[in-house]
Amino acid sequence: MADSLFVVSEEGYWGEECVEPLETLSDAGVDVTVATPSGNPPEIDERSIDPAQVGEETAEHVREVHETDERLNDPIPTAQAHAEDYDAVVFPGGHGTEWDVNQDSDARRLLRETVEGEDGKALVVCHAVGILAFARDSHGAFLVNGRDVTGFPNAWEEDIVDENDCMPSGRKLPYWVEDEVKVAGGNWDAELESDTSVTVDGDLLTARGPESSTAAADRLLEELGI
Repeated sequence: MADSLFVVSEEGYWGEECVEPLETLSDAGVDVTVATPSGNPPEIDERSIDPAQVGEETAEHVREVHETDERLNDPIPTAQAHAEDYDAVVFPGGHGTEWDVNQDSDARRLLRETVEGEDGKALVVCHAVGILAFARDSHGAFLVNGRDVTGFPNAWEEDIVDENDCMPSGRKLPYWVEDEVKVAGGNWDAELESDTSVTVDGDLLTARGPESSTAAADRLLEELGI
């Protein structure tokens, strides 16, 4: 049986971007462990369970999984996780990742060890792609430098934040994912003309946003040979 680790935000993960890959991998027989930066249960972005935002069916299902899934409710701290124990490490997105997962040294370590390791695959989704603006390889260079990636685009962020880069909650967005990943040397293409966007560059898989979650999980299974 394959094993996977989900590194999920305590500041607000986007429900579909976690639940869809989690269920897709689980249904394929992959054993899933959840980690958060502190080891406390992750928090969900309330907008991702708002029927007006995502539809009633998605909102209801994601809320149920968030509240009842034992893995999400009993995570381990990222400091206790080791990439070599997992065939895949998944980083679901959500604006909340900008404040915790992307800044977490152990989350970045897990990403580095997975991408540089022999067999592991890393899937990074949406705003979690921002971790690539901070993660460095074992030689100190940006891990994303020269790699092809997709992620949450500026064109979509513009529709969410105000002129002061503040979220609807009033909290200021610390950075824009596309801008920072480009500065770190990533070859960015969010494929805005396509319904979904999943990019594979070696052992690094990136996905654009919620609508790409299932396609990304399916591609991860394909890369794992499952």
